[in-house]
Amino acid sequence: MTGRALYFTGPGSVEVRPKPIPEPEPGEVRVRTERSSVSPGTELLVYRDEVPADLPIDETIDALDETFSYPLQYGYATVGRVTALGEGVDDEWLDRRVFAFNPHESHFLADPGTLVPTTLSDERALLIPNAETAVNLVMDARPRVGARVVVFGQGPIGLLTTALLAEFPLADLVTVDRYESRRRLSESFGADRAVAPGDLEEALGAAPDIAFELSGNPAALDDAISVTGYAGTVVVGSWYGTKGVSLDLGGSYHRSHIRIRSSQVSRIDSDHADRWDKARRLSFVRSWLAENDLTALLTHEFEVGQAAEAYRLLEERPDGAIQIVFTYE
Repeated sequence: MTGRALYFTGPGSVEVRPKPIPEPEPGEVRVRTERSSVSPGTELLVYRDEVPADLPIDETIDALDETFSYPLQYGYATVGRVTALGEGVDDEWLDRRVFAFNPHESHFLADPGTLVPTTLSDERALLIPNAETAVNLVMDARPRVGARVVVFGQGPIGLLTTALLAEFPLADLVTVDRYESRRRLSESFGADRAVAPGDLEEALGAAPDIAFELSGNPAALDDAISVTGYAGTVVVGSWYGTKGVSLDLGGSYHRSHIRIRSSQVSRIDSDHADRWDKARRLSFVRSWLAENDLTALLTHEFEVGQAAEAYRLLEERPDGAIQIVFTYE
């Protein structure tokens, strides 16, 4: 039996290659993928060769234990069904629908303990990783009642962060993105105003208490710092890969008491460790996605054999493509 797997093979190049369908070892299950989604932020960095080749992909996820050197498999949002059990695995796992942090491939083996059984629709379940990132970002920002907030970047993570922040009793929630289609979607997700970068200062009634930099554009970090008010917080969720970051930290910044904080989903910040762990965060994400339909950000669907076309679309048409889903016939 032969399946298929997507490989990043070089700058601007992906291939879907045949791959034997494996038999599970003791303690493993085999999953047949039904859908997977592309995370355009990180995956486009890999596609463009803008990630250090010797950097571990993610040491906290078993399926992503290699480095960013070509050729490589990547991706971390997969929904499928368990089709085979290894020795010692409880029969209740057979035919169970699951979410997995796994690359784009038609079949894969997994320890059942790493899978997330789900009753969410495929489309909602595919949002789990980015929604988990959004929750982590907001947790690290700790917005207060009446806070003024600005979010730079309305890609998938930016939009989900906006939707989550819209549930807080904020005084103002402004989002920033280059593309009209993303700004309109942002407003439908709860932003008070969504503006182009050049229109931000005019749109702000007062300096924000919190700015999120989620655009993936290093220049936006300087913008986020410059608009944030005295003793405010800038949360950096973007990963810039190998792109350099140049900041103007002279002038008013020296006396601003602004806090610049990185936030990344792989680990829970120690500030929250007394009450939160990854299992509690994931449980909240699943319940939030069950209650809120945010699937409008899944804008395109391709059969996985058309992966090269899908990545070209993300690269060339960010004004129209936000997040892409692969299907597996």
